[in-house]
Amino acid sequence: MRLWSIEGNRQRLDGGAMFGNAPRALWQKWVAPDAEGRIPLSCRALLVEHRGKWLLFETGIGAFFPPRLRERYGVEEEEHVLLASLQRAANLTHEDIDVVVLSHLHFDHAGGLLAPYREGAPAELLFPKATFVVSRVAWERARAPHARDHASFIDELPRLLERSGRLEIVDQRSATLGDDIRFHFSDGHTPGLMLAEIPTSRGPMVYASDLVPGKPWMHLPITMGYDRFPEKLIDEKRALLTELLARGGWLFFTHDPDTAACRVAMEGGRFGPSEPTPVLADS
Repeated sequence: MRLWSIEGNRQRLDGGAMFGNAPRALWQKWVAPDAEGRIPLSCRALLVEHRGKWLLFETGIGAFFPPRLRERYGVEEEEHVLLASLQRAANLTHEDIDVVVLSHLHFDHAGGLLAPYREGAPAELLFPKATFVVSRVAWERARAPHARDHASFIDELPRLLERSGRLEIVDQRSATLGDDIRFHFSDGHTPGLMLAEIPTSRGPMVYASDLVPGKPWMHLPITMGYDRFPEKLIDEKRALLTELLARGGWLFFTHDPDTAACRVAMEGGRFGPSEPTPVLADS
């Protein structure tokens, strides 16, 4: 397999929300906040070429928000950065992608499926030949969100995905991807979070999504205010990191502003990063 990290639109969110019950005196040592207390976040995708197919793991936040919501959620660019990044990294357009794998359908992970905002224009689905792969539980959550996380979803997206005729709902295994890609499932951040494990020459790499958004969240007690079930998430995180440590595995980060991937290590009884890698480029 050949792998590229693909940068999407960046955003800034409140540091207190991103670090849950960790005090600012602690988390600002890891990520410096701006004058409004917001921290920089990537919305990074992973591009994989495998058996002649182009696989894209997530699409970031994209540029679908109208200006008012773009400002509310701290989206920094008006253009759809992911599309330019695909072109720059691998000379691809969204029309070349064969499969899009979605860990869940929160807007900062699936918004890049949509064309950039145009005043008065309806939402438009990109990736015209791709099969869209999502877990059954995450799909059901997106179709009927709880009041607490309704704002995290894009109302039009489930309908557009269904109408495409290219939606695959996964229980455990994807028929589209076969046995080369395995999945880990988690419910702590949102029900049905689906974490893809990609075999690489340096060991297994797990697209960590919002179970482990970046390096600071490798520390077990650190969770986000956005997590539905923080204690459950900590248990799930411990299990995944323990397994990857034993297998010499890697995490791929969607939200870490500086690091695309790192190997899982342990020092002083705590999980942490080893071999932090800012960019994957045909690796």
